[in-house]
Amino acid sequence: MRFCKLRQKEVVNVIEGCSLGYISDLVIDECTGKICALVVPDRCGLMGFFKNRDIIIPWKNICKIGEDIILVEVDPVACVRE
Repeated sequence: MRFCKLRQKEVVNVIEGCSLGYISDLVIDECTGKICALVVPDRCGLMGFFKNRDIIIPWKNICKIGEDIILVEVDPVACVRE
């Protein structure tokens, strides 16, 4: 699947049942070329602060890649990277 197709899919956390947003980037293992994680911008900035944080979703936490959405099982607080 191409990255442009992945970016169009909404990422939904099955633990909380909420949308995390859309993929902005991928983390790729340089040696194998395999995708290690998805990167989703954190939309929960406080009054405009902390808007440059990302949610890193390890590939192992992806439950299902569907037609329109990607279902993941993550704790968003634990996966936030600044």
